[in-house]
Amino acid sequence: MAIVVVVGPADLGPQDRCDVGVGTFLLNELCHLVGAGKVPLADGVVYRLRATTSALVNRRVCVALPQIFTHLSHPHYTPLLKCSRRMADSDELAAAIKYQQAAHDSASAPVIEGANGAGGAAAVGQGKKEKKDKGAKKAAGKDKGDTAKGKASGAAQEVKQPFVNPTPKGAKKDLSHAMESGYDPTVVESAWSDWWEQQGYFTPDAKASLHTKDSQKFIMVIPPPNVTGNLHIGHTLTTAIEDSLTRWHRMRGDVTLWVPGTDHAGIATQAVVERQLAKTEGKTRHDYGREAFVDKVWQWKEEKGNTICYQLRRIGASVDWTREAFTMNDMLSKAVKEAFVRMFDAGLTYRATRLVSWCPFLKTALSDIEVDQEEINEPKHINIPGFSHRVEVGVLVHFCYPIEGQDGAMIEVATTRIETMLGDVAVAVHPDDERYKAYHGKRLRHPFIPDRSMVVVTDGELVDMTFGTGAVKITPAHDHNDFKCGKKHGLEFITIIDEKGYMNENAGPFKGQHRFECRFNIQQELEKMGLLRGKTPNPMRLGMCSRSGDIIEPLLVPQWYVDCKDMARRACEAVRTGELELIPAFHKVTWFNWLEDIRDWCVSRQLWWGHRIPAYKVVEPQLEGDDMWIAGRSAEEAKEKAAKALTDRGVNVEAGAIKLEQDQDVLDTWFSSGLFPFSVFGWPDNADNEDIAAFFPTTLLETGHDILFFWVARMVMMSLQLTNQLPFDKVYLHAMVRDAHGQKMSKSKGNVIDPIEVIEGITLEGLHQKLREGNLQEKEIKRAMDVQKKDFPQGIPQCGADALRYGLLAYTKQGRSVNLDINRVVGYRHFCNKLWNAVRFALLNFPRGFEAKGVRMADKRQWMDEWILHRLSMAAKATNESFESYMFAECVQATYNFWLYELCDVYLELLKPRLADAPSDSPQRTPDQIVALETLYTCLDCGLRLLHPLLPFVTEELYQRIPNSRHKSESIVVATYPQEVLAWDNMTIDEEMKVFQSVIRQLRSMAMTLEIPPKDTKSVAVYVRHRSDELSAFLSRRSDDIATLSKYGTVKVIEGGERDPEGCVRDVVSDQCDVFIDPKGTVNLQQTVEKIDKKLGNCQKSLDSYVKKTEMPNYVDKAPEDVRQTNTEKIAQLRDELKALEDAKANILKITHQGKIY
Repeated sequence: MAIVVVVGPADLGPQDRCDVGVGTFLLNELCHLVGAGKVPLADGVVYRLRATTSALVNRRVCVALPQIFTHLSHPHYTPLLKCSRRMADSDELAAAIKYQQAAHDSASAPVIEGANGAGGAAAVGQGKKEKKDKGAKKAAGKDKGDTAKGKASGAAQEVKQPFVNPTPKGAKKDLSHAMESGYDPTVVESAWSDWWEQQGYFTPDAKASLHTKDSQKFIMVIPPPNVTGNLHIGHTLTTAIEDSLTRWHRMRGDVTLWVPGTDHAGIATQAVVERQLAKTEGKTRHDYGREAFVDKVWQWKEEKGNTICYQLRRIGASVDWTREAFTMNDMLSKAVKEAFVRMFDAGLTYRATRLVSWCPFLKTALSDIEVDQEEINEPKHINIPGFSHRVEVGVLVHFCYPIEGQDGAMIEVATTRIETMLGDVAVAVHPDDERYKAYHGKRLRHPFIPDRSMVVVTDGELVDMTFGTGAVKITPAHDHNDFKCGKKHGLEFITIIDEKGYMNENAGPFKGQHRFECRFNIQQELEKMGLLRGKTPNPMRLGMCSRSGDIIEPLLVPQWYVDCKDMARRACEAVRTGELELIPAFHKVTWFNWLEDIRDWCVSRQLWWGHRIPAYKVVEPQLEGDDMWIAGRSAEEAKEKAAKALTDRGVNVEAGAIKLEQDQDVLDTWFSSGLFPFSVFGWPDNADNEDIAAFFPTTLLETGHDILFFWVARMVMMSLQLTNQLPFDKVYLHAMVRDAHGQKMSKSKGNVIDPIEVIEGITLEGLHQKLREGNLQEKEIKRAMDVQKKDFPQGIPQCGADALRYGLLAYTKQGRSVNLDINRVVGYRHFCNKLWNAVRFALLNFPRGFEAKGVRMADKRQWMDEWILHRLSMAAKATNESFESYMFAECVQATYNFWLYELCDVYLELLKPRLADAPSDSPQRTPDQIVALETLYTCLDCGLRLLHPLLPFVTEELYQRIPNSRHKSESIVVATYPQEVLAWDNMTIDEEMKVFQSVIRQLRSMAMTLEIPPKDTKSVAVYVRHRSDELSAFLSRRSDDIATLSKYGTVKVIEGGERDPEGCVRDVVSDQCDVFIDPKGTVNLQQTVEKIDKKLGNCQKSLDSYVKKTEMPNYVDKAPEDVRQTNTEKIAQLRDELKALEDAKANILKITHQGKIY
């Protein structure tokens, strides 16, 4: 039995054929079917078969083949080309297809599509949707091998099986098989991380690094994510930035270390485990006791807490896993104790009773970053944990205090927390307010606590007499402003709410009530007394616990504090002198604003999970006055210190007779995180510690700008205090990731994006299911689902880690916020497919046994070779400069432009005619072809290395596949990063190419505007005229290349002084250059004008709507900066589009009714 197998017949032009590669596995299966007589094929005929499933492309073909071959019996199948060799003699199955221009021909002839054979083949078409993608037209040949676009039929979706990684953990991936026909990120990104780690590429030798100059080191610690959860999209941006920098420095030959780690996340982790115990066992932590509960948390951490590490590997983080840190491990815990004790001994840590932000549900104090400030714009009722009724917020409740001794005289006040009036001790008025001058110093009567002493005080700093009634109720124990007022006027501090959020014994008749039950009841009672004056709406910011969702209560609680004033002064000085650089520099304002007005840091938390504070209270002997507290690294050391302190106070006692009680609280998580840059290297054990000698101080700290003062400033302060060194020289602060509409990501909004969902893809129903499995209320679930339907109507397509990284890095130029549009990430997934197919094309053209020698100065290179090497050098220069200045979006742009617009769009297309007649089965090549292949290899090799820090997986996979050379490394991870090559710089040829590309762009644009069918472009007459003799001669020499890239049959260059060709549509390339097309017989110009008019109307309508937005009152003040920037860019884009359409219409209208120009 004979079947045609023709690969790239010479008699077919690029427009007339599509080379289809199918792997040997498909060949074997087809041979079996043919041999069994199940597939009757005519002798000597090539059949055009189209796969009905994506299974072919995904190498799962056995199930799909029977469905495919049923098409052969269809009466309309068309034999296209005669056989030139038999299948039995072939190592691969390939079909050369001559496209039939008629639609019915192309529709009726089935086509086989699939993975490439042993020798490889050019990528094949896979669907209209892929073809429409702008980037899909940017690769070598017809870039149509992307298999993950989801354009397969329903049947195809059913037969697709999950990919199973066949590579043993830590082993190098076997790439001896031929390349797949399309890029599949799941396959490509498998196995490499484990192999890199096994090879030790990410683990520098401390001893060998001891004498390396600081300028040749790059040391960085990861911002430790919470051990409780999954990486979110913000973490992914952090990882993308940090990994790209790390890989770039490693490829430059620097000693490179990136230390990974996780944070024990005190509140978050304890809350997760407590919820789990309540759900599975119906128990609380108190049922276990402290020690047993902490054991439960450790057990949970070992079972569930490694998700973060998996995700970091999944994203490609090149961290040194041998130095992985956890803020609760023994080494870091020792550092925490040491830091607290040293700071206590220096008088910097102390215990005091002050107002703190308290979460009644969790029964602990919180740091500011753990408090979410929710904007309340109108009165509403909200749910909080631990309370069965909805709580009213966003209103001011007005009521009156009677003035003692003056019948009927009252002072009206208003509050958003009416329940706190039970702790009121005064009413403050402005000293200059004439309305209240008669009441200064007068006593007030509390309606519920008659023996409460209340007074009218004057305070010009606190009271704004133009706001409200001009009178402010004072509750010193439950409000930060009132606290200051109470201190100023010597008022009594009365706590009325306990740690669980219930009213205590000081609340009079409301004792024992939940604070929000009291909020309702107290209004009822005031109304009965005639003292309630009603409610008014009050837009406000409501502090909510980020972990529990409870409303924050300011409470007076004894806590441990750190005096930060001197440390903050040193941190400010470091930035002012330039010792510490903040990037971007505008963050200096925030740095100074916070540190120059710093408050002492509350570092204690009422939890069990965390670093228990190493402070001990002296219980025996009993002392008069304030409690004595001692800090010690152990109880024994604390007793020795206590004995000395007691002796200093005149109390002589042996250490063994002293009884101590360790504080029950734990330290704020940020305390241990603040030590992270040096605790991960073994501080305070500095003696014989090669790690701390070699790797501290570090080089760079990279993180989001939202934790500049919560974490970055504290690291700087604590390092200066404890090591007398800055922990790093530079701080790079990246933007915050928001959704495509500029909204903050929130689970309740449904706009949170899990990076794994982007990497692996997820259906809309899958997104909905994750909402149902969460902790949202039904109303929030419905609202979130609506958002998901709008933003992801087809779900999130599989993009892969490389595309996600590349897309996020491209966004970094947006400033303070990144408005993430997943569709843009999908576009970068297509870019990865372009890389894949460009390399596939190249591998088809490298002869068997090819080993690159490198480009040499003596080589006789063509114009296109000189140009692409120049562009490669320029790309290397731009990328290195961008990395050096932390301009990651520019790194993306430089590499993207080189690969897509220069290498694939231009060079590869121009290369095809030079390589077209090369024998596929022979290593023999002409001298010109050898030069072309060496140039091509150089571009692939250097281009992949340029991209590697940004796209680690696909570049490693492709680097391993390109032929060997004398300088090729074992892995691209340790290959040398390309630099600018001055010998390749050629600005003259660069200018020529600009003219060349401008002509091509204009010709392509005219074909689109005139809607000339692709099948007719070969017959259209095209002319180019340039007024410069030199450039006219250049264009004449390049006329065949212009025809190749612009898709026209022939291009004629006319003299600068010649008249315009008659009957042609003219377009202006520049003031020196024109192009002409004679469209007669190919298009209906009147119909084309009508279509342009329609586009003009739509474009003008869109432009008017954007302009209208910008003309709204207070637009600059109300619209966020990123929204204004987007609108400005869109207006400019629409105006350019409008002008282009108007120019196109004007050009067409130049043709008269006689068919002549002008």
